[in-house]
Amino acid sequence: MSAEPLLAPVLADAPWLISGGTARVLQLLNADGEEARVVGGAVRNALLGLVPGDIDIATTARPEEVIRRAKAAGIKGVPTGIDHGTVTLVIDSHPYEVTTLREDTETFGRKAKVAFGRDWVKDAQRRDFTMNGLSVDAKGVVYDYVGGIADAKARRVRFIGDPDQRIAEDYLRILRFFRIHAAFGAGEPDRDGYLACIRGRAGLASLSAERVRMETLKLLVASGAAAAALAMAEGGLLQTLAGGVVYTGPLATMIAIERELGLAAGSTRRLAALTVAVTEDAKRVAARLRLSNAETKALDSMGHRWWRLATKDDANARRLLYRLGAERYHDRVLLGWARSGGDVASTRWHALAELPQRWTAPKFPLKAADFIARGLPEGPALGHVLTLAEDAWLAADFPLEEAALAAIADQAAARINRDERT
Repeated sequence: MSAEPLLAPVLADAPWLISGGTARVLQLLNADGEEARVVGGAVRNALLGLVPGDIDIATTARPEEVIRRAKAAGIKGVPTGIDHGTVTLVIDSHPYEVTTLREDTETFGRKAKVAFGRDWVKDAQRRDFTMNGLSVDAKGVVYDYVGGIADAKARRVRFIGDPDQRIAEDYLRILRFFRIHAAFGAGEPDRDGYLACIRGRAGLASLSAERVRMETLKLLVASGAAAAALAMAEGGLLQTLAGGVVYTGPLATMIAIERELGLAAGSTRRLAALTVAVTEDAKRVAARLRLSNAETKALDSMGHRWWRLATKDDANARRLLYRLGAERYHDRVLLGWARSGGDVASTRWHALAELPQRWTAPKFPLKAADFIARGLPEGPALGHVLTLAEDAWLAADFPLEEAALAAIADQAAARINRDERT
């Protein structure tokens, strides 16, 4: 690996580099013998013609000097990771992470001792993948010390240096390998990297659930998620992460359904397709990945008797939509569709999925006053009669005519009175 950089002035006209907050940070730090460059994913994305995303900046200036310069320029500086050289500068409410050049002196999985330095080559060589080891200066000159330009153009995700060593330094890199490949790679994963991930898979147990959750959900919404998940499953990696059986076929079908319907990628929907067959699976996965309450409830709802959807007629589907609400109904239908093994172009599943667009559930029109007028006292019986009446209203397919509503109310009130007498 040559210490001489491959220079390519390919980003000279990048608007995010020559104006705005990024340009201001670079100007602030490129003075008095110090140098700063944009590093990592933003450079990779720009070379691939993609939106740069988060802007990370590396500098030869030490953290305390970064903070001093920011304060003098009226820029808010937050010491978010100062022990590892990272200061976040906030410009126009937008954060820019600035990290002093460094090299690892000792590594302990997710933890490492670092030494600050001024060597751009060593800083690049300590990163994970070649396409993430690029840097670009304020003039748009891209510096490549690790072969990242060629790999980026070939859509090849390759570890920098020895893959086993890179993984031992940080086992999260196993997940990042598949996630970055799913988002930016092409073809099969790099074989050396893939085999190293399999060899290092025991280290996944040392990772926090929160970090695993973050990488997993990012992976699932990437364009190559289905192929990456299959490769992980074949390598014995995915089962460990999910804590049980995984279903790569339904995941691929869910992705195809989303594309068929023109939907944005849904990380929770795709996670359900990959891991949830019954509600017990939802609880296991939620605990394994420490999902949020909202994510846990969504998985549980999708896993609840989704198999019944295949036989539901329109009236039953309308009742389910009323009970669940549009979002929960839609997600459960999509999981049932993905697990049905049916045709992605199925007209029946299309009709079920598009029901919320064609029909809006009315509000239950009967009120407590309707039953008080029929002689029922306030109290527990009033709540019971409302439930009975609502069930009867749903069974009658949401009638709104006065005569039909009066009949439903009369029957529910009569039943309560009859029950109380017995």
